[in-house]
Amino acid sequence: MINVLVVGSANPDKSKEIKEIFGHPGLTIKDLREFDNVPEIEEDRNSLQGNALKKALELYKFLGLPVISDDTGLEVDALQGAPGVFSARYAGEDATYNDNIDKLLLELQEVPPDKRTARFATVTVYYNGTHEVVTEGSVEGLITIERRGTQGFGYDPIFETLETRQTFAEMTSDAKHAISHRGRALRKLFLELQQRNIIS
Repeated sequence: MINVLVVGSANPDKSKEIKEIFGHPGLTIKDLREFDNVPEIEEDRNSLQGNALKKALELYKFLGLPVISDDTGLEVDALQGAPGVFSARYAGEDATYNDNIDKLLLELQEVPPDKRTARFATVTVYYNGTHEVVTEGSVEGLITIERRGTQGFGYDPIFETLETRQTFAEMTSDAKHAISHRGRALRKLFLELQQRNIIS
């Protein structure tokens, strides 16, 4: 049984979500901000799973601790699946959340509301040197015409879920986690690790 797990991300928003979804008594969850000189892992694979696997393996090699990593993409049908693996840097390597949203809304400005279908997909990976566990989660939705809501991060203000007709940014954390791509992938991962007796 493990008692320490490292979230393979320095993004405080993503780390917060993973800790909220995945945390349970007896498991100490750390993120990369709590370690010194952690190398930056270049996300240069052509799939979410490829990026998540690369991060998990390389971070385990450096830290020597069990790692959970993920990669998430927003796939917009009218843009043939873009931004996909480039979601975090859609407007450039140093793009802010708002930069990415602005670019996406601009590219969709001629697309009618019913044709703005999209989905969020997440791949999560657990690696401890011997066990490699991969799970996936997704949620269907639409890209809104303008931002709605103040919660969440990333593309949350413009992603309206088909299940709630709210954007993620209009939902509480608990409501979002219950149906989100990351929440679904992490719950699958948690169950898989329990079944393998890796966590209690």
